[in-house]
Amino acid sequence: MKKKWITFLMTAIVTASVVTGCKKEEKEQTSEPTPTTQLQVTPPAESTTQPQPSATKAPVEKADVRYKRVSVHDPSVIKVEDTYYIFGSHMAWAKSKDLMQWEIFQTNINSKYKDIFQEPWESYAKTASNPEVKGNLWAPDVIYNEAMKKYCMYMSVNGDDWNSVIVLLTADNIEGPYEYVGPVVYSGFNTENHPAEKTDIYKVLGEGANLTRYQSTRNTKLNAIDPCVLYDDEGTLWMTFGSWFGGIYMLKLDANTGLRDYTTTYTTVPNESDQYYGYKLAGGFEVSGEGPYILKVGDYYYLFLSYGGLTASGGYQMRVFRSEKITGPYVDQTGNSAIYKNNVNNLFSEIGIRIMCSYKFSANIETHVAQGHNSVFVDDDGKIFLIYHTRFAGGKNGIEEAHEVRVQQLFVNQDGWLIAAPYEYSGETLEKEGYEEEQLLGEYELVVHNPKAYYQKTGTKQIGIIKTQNITLNQDKTVSGDVTGTWSYTENTSEMTITINGVEYKGYFLKQATEGVHKIVMTFTALGNNVCVWGSKK
Repeated sequence: MKKKWITFLMTAIVTASVVTGCKKEEKEQTSEPTPTTQLQVTPPAESTTQPQPSATKAPVEKADVRYKRVSVHDPSVIKVEDTYYIFGSHMAWAKSKDLMQWEIFQTNINSKYKDIFQEPWESYAKTASNPEVKGNLWAPDVIYNEAMKKYCMYMSVNGDDWNSVIVLLTADNIEGPYEYVGPVVYSGFNTENHPAEKTDIYKVLGEGANLTRYQSTRNTKLNAIDPCVLYDDEGTLWMTFGSWFGGIYMLKLDANTGLRDYTTTYTTVPNESDQYYGYKLAGGFEVSGEGPYILKVGDYYYLFLSYGGLTASGGYQMRVFRSEKITGPYVDQTGNSAIYKNNVNNLFSEIGIRIMCSYKFSANIETHVAQGHNSVFVDDDGKIFLIYHTRFAGGKNGIEEAHEVRVQQLFVNQDGWLIAAPYEYSGETLEKEGYEEEQLLGEYELVVHNPKAYYQKTGTKQIGIIKTQNITLNQDKTVSGDVTGTWSYTENTSEMTITINGVEYKGYFLKQATEGVHKIVMTFTALGNNVCVWGSKK
């Protein structure tokens, strides 16, 4: 695979590993992805009204669910009427009625991309080292613009040496046809190959402005990719974007045009804002970070980021921060800022809440690794969904870097933080009235998503596959097994807490279908001291 950016050296806990500093270097998905075979699942076993002998096992309850898999990298979600749509890199799009069975579809972009993107590609992004536009259309985000009465697609047109541009396309229908409107924001400003005069930067900064800081990766040099567009509570339209290395920024858009609002100005304050890029939200100092996505739930805006390299051995991972204001500051549970003040190895840091690590429950068919570049939304019934792509340890179907879309529910815990259900979505609902204690007792597999708990298996390329532990939730409210502590639950709700090694984690019990035979099991998900924990009853 051709490297589009630069590589950087990060030190693992046990051994040093070189990780590529660009998620979009992947090439295997430049053509239309093909969905895998539909999974058929046995219907639930019939219940019995007769008591079972103590020596006889109760019938196994299974979920009657079916999945149809698709490969869409960097999926961004939008719901239109009763259909969920995801748009991803390499012109891959899919839709679903239930978030489980996905179907690939095409728009006019798939056949007309050369014509649609000719102007930004030929005039700015194209180079001799990167001459084809097909593999350089990355991570679009689609939103319905209420003022324009149009679906607005914000597409990243990538070029080598950070000479990229985010552009706007519009359509009357979510499935197109889409028409090119114009550029929104640029990066690169290489005066030799990509003159700044070809961009709007002098329009914003003034003719002859000093562009030195945009050539320093430790300062403001970034890649104009990965847009996320949303309205705030006042109806103002914003776009978050950016990447390695200069950080993640936010610009105000003109809701009437969908383009940049040139009447809004910003001042350049190191590590806070930039006159051209707007407010700084996260990252910087050559530290990994991309795929920003913001969602408002309750009183907070939640900022999701992806750290690391996108490959199966690259340590890709999702972190989350929150803020009371859309423009920040964004912090994690322990108060750490999403903005870096020095060069750190953030893969193994505890800055940001890691939604999930690379892990494997015994009920899973695959070992899930390198989960990332997610989107999030709140459905009509209030359920919150996390949509992302995952890779697998050892690959899948003979493809080392095979990836698929996954959907998991999110919940707001007792402290106002988002936590993820342990298994992918199968139609489950958080039980408002809770469960009987006897349903909660027993042996569980435990995954502690602690970045510092990483280890690297000898003889594999996988970085940081968390070791699953075994615990028992006892009737006396103690926890025994590989770790010890206490646990509790709140009657007539699904709320629970578990205390391990002096750390209290708050969350919920939830019945879910496993990802193997789809057996219904009790699970729990909780958060404490910036670390998420999952349990799955054995």
